[in-house]
Amino acid sequence: MNEIDDILQGIRHKDPRAIGRAISIVEEGDQRTEALLQMLDEEKIQTSTIIGIAGSPGVGKSTLTDQLVSYYRRQGARVGIIAIDPSSPISGGALLGDRIRMMRHTMDNDVVIRSMSARGRLGGLCAAAGAATRIMACSGCSPVIVETVGIGQAESDVANLADITVLVFAPGLGDDIQAMKAGLIEMADIVVVNKADCVGADALAMELESVTHERTCPVYLTVATDAAGIEKLASTIRDIEQEKRHNGQFAEKRRKAREAEVLDWAIEMVRLKLKNRIESCSKQITGDPRTIARKLIEEICDSQAGQQE
Repeated sequence: MNEIDDILQGIRHKDPRAIGRAISIVEEGDQRTEALLQMLDEEKIQTSTIIGIAGSPGVGKSTLTDQLVSYYRRQGARVGIIAIDPSSPISGGALLGDRIRMMRHTMDNDVVIRSMSARGRLGGLCAAAGAATRIMACSGCSPVIVETVGIGQAESDVANLADITVLVFAPGLGDDIQAMKAGLIEMADIVVVNKADCVGADALAMELESVTHERTCPVYLTVATDAAGIEKLASTIRDIEQEKRHNGQFAEKRRKAREAEVLDWAIEMVRLKLKNRIESCSKQITGDPRTIARKLIEEICDSQAGQQE
């Protein structure tokens, strides 16, 4: 039995080391990545649910996620968490590490937590995040919760990946109107006003309801620190999932998510080739950067076409 077979068997047996190793192989762009991902259990992937938690910094996404995990564990579910953190400008690794913020779950064998670096992507998700959700699903995790880095207007990636997107707001942060105009609210399945015990929460909820009423997108008030509103939120997530599976929206969303991930991986692969090419001939690069960039892309495309012939 080779190493990939060992890892796959470990994933099936819920071995945290095998799960972590599999995600690391994907993140590092290891040559074994494709062999690993092609052998994942598609049935488990299809039956698992991906929940996206998005919102600006300071709205309490991590606390909300923590409380949702506690709720699902009380229901007997095995839960995966992918916490997308800002990137280190030096190493490219995750800076915040949501595992620190969810310490009470780290000793639970049925909670799989992975911090992943956004690697500078404005959309808030790294290219390997989709693969990580599938790896966790194959270890029996459902739901898999993806909590984004929290960069406000640029978080649409989570809505592309998740089956159900929860957009979180909080009163008094000063960026509520800007966030509503960003377009992400149009992609949300559920809107949450967290920190509902703070001044301005009711007014913010009313404003959000006026924005979302045509889409019949529910708006809920929560106080995540006290778990207030968490059970109702989880119940609504379940109802929306069932409805989407029944009317075909779930399968259509998964298809679009896979298309977006294909594009994401393609961009990452081309980016690496371009980076290596630029570094190899940096001393000869002169003139307009845009023109040079176009010529480099054309050269790579012509080179690939030639290899296929």
